[in-house]
Amino acid sequence: MHSHHNGLKTAALLGLLTAMILAVGYWLGGSGGLVFAVFLSLAVNAGSYFFSDKIALRAMRAQPVSEAEFPALYAIVRELAAEAGQPMPRLYVSPSMQPNAFATGRNPRNAAVAVTVGITRILDRRELRGVIGHELSHVYNRDILISSVAAALGGIITMVAHLAIFLPLGGEDDDGPNPAALLMMLILGPLAASIIQLAISRNREYQADASGATLTRDPLALASALQKIHYGAQQLPLPAEGQLATSAHLMIANPLRRGGMAGLFSTHPPMEERIRRLHQLAAVTGTGPVQHLR
Repeated sequence: MHSHHNGLKTAALLGLLTAMILAVGYWLGGSGGLVFAVFLSLAVNAGSYFFSDKIALRAMRAQPVSEAEFPALYAIVRELAAEAGQPMPRLYVSPSMQPNAFATGRNPRNAAVAVTVGITRILDRRELRGVIGHELSHVYNRDILISSVAAALGGIITMVAHLAIFLPLGGEDDDGPNPAALLMMLILGPLAASIIQLAISRNREYQADASGATLTRDPLALASALQKIHYGAQQLPLPAEGQLATSAHLMIANPLRRGGMAGLFSTHPPMEERIRRLHQLAAVTGTGPVQHLR
């Protein structure tokens, strides 16, 4: 199925980002500034990695909820976490009416799963279970780590490109980078880095769909949930500003408005394609709603 292939693709894309850094570094020659840029970028991203759960939860104004308030939600999460042999994550609910869900946390022990009030209104129990399987898969697949590494590498490329402006261009001997090439790098480097980063995050979405469908043994429930969420998110897009834009890649459906070159600059693969792959997975595994109604 797709899952092995997606993992390889992610690894290849991360390798490509690393190769870009090495190429740029080699081309500019070892300057102190280069080393500084790398360390600064790593420090900034380490911070966001360790506080990933708090940042995302705050962006969605998500509040912790007790089992008494949301017994069905707790039951689903407990069942799936046990099935995966992982600890029970903290559960949060966001007051937003936009149907969405996300999971965050750098590892299963620090995980948090949040759903919006909107999603609990439009999904039935089976669909919600499909969505939570997807969200938990993000945590179990270490996606926060992967996207943090990608962000760190992308950040380094951007910083190095900006530093290039201040580097002395080869004096009389003229063996330094020429200004035109420098300008190209300044513009294209960061652009290429962000496109690769977005491709990694689209890949992780497919991966979480596949892993989540395997965990819940119910690919069609997730497909049906995605269909509803897709429609709901289009009815109520969230404004793309502030912290929300930075945690958008953690959401099950892209909460932001669609732009022109949306495909290339989108954190999420096209919903139709995700649904098609889930139907394909269901056809291959032959699982229906019957099996898990124990």
